[in-house]
Amino acid sequence: MKNVNNKIETTVSKHSGKTSPVVSVIVPVYNLQDYVAETLDSILASDYPNIEIIVVDDGSTDSSPEIIEAYADKSDKIRLFKQANRGVSAARNQAIRLSCGKYILPVDGDDLISSNYITEAVNVLEQNPQIKVVCCQVEKFGVKNGVKKYPPFSYSLLARKNMIVNSSMFRKSDWEKIEGGYCEEEIYCEDWDFWISMFKTGGEFLRLPFIGLKYRVRQVSRRTNAISQKKKMIDIINRRHKAFLYKQLGGKLHYKRTWSRFFNFFCRLSAF
Repeated sequence: MKNVNNKIETTVSKHSGKTSPVVSVIVPVYNLQDYVAETLDSILASDYPNIEIIVVDDGSTDSSPEIIEAYADKSDKIRLFKQANRGVSAARNQAIRLSCGKYILPVDGDDLISSNYITEAVNVLEQNPQIKVVCCQVEKFGVKNGVKKYPPFSYSLLARKNMIVNSSMFRKSDWEKIEGGYCEEEIYCEDWDFWISMFKTGGEFLRLPFIGLKYRVRQVSRRTNAISQKKKMIDIINRRHKAFLYKQLGGKLHYKRTWSRFFNFFCRLSAF
């Protein structure tokens, strides 16, 4: 524990006397030694200069911390923090708490961003205070390839499915308004829950018209293992966002999510 605390003090001190960054790129990492260097390289290649990269190692048991430390020693944009394994949401929340930027961009520790993504997203948020979240087009790579297709954004559709990739930019001030930030319960698709928390108080969304994120699909991944937890996820979302769901769907979110509005309509009819 002493070494961990010393590392935190060292990395924080790198920013002493420097201009506060505009964008904080937050990178949660857990056992990603084969991928995290490529992720950091893609972020460091950004054409937006005023960034910091906050990496939270969530109790890795592989060489991830050593790889990140080597990058932090070479770049004063990178700060590494370590914590016992508490899950990706806890790691993201910790990174945001430690961040200095006005804007937050989460990037998973095995994904890649384009060099222009941060610049274009910042331009949108600077010029449009009504827009809460800026996203991009997403390309899958790894064991699956191809551009992901998303339907047009609406609150009603957001109530039924996740339609915003995790690596989307938002204001830190909006995260601060969400009690607890990312939900730290054991939940599949925690970013969906977070976007509902973000938009249930209003605001607009914009998807940039270019591929800004390369989303790595691995043979064994957290999301693949979490498919069996979908019912638990829906139960948690119903509990946490009841008012939003009733406004958008006329009732709760059902396990057959696409049919939720239909089921709720007939539930209301049968009540009379």
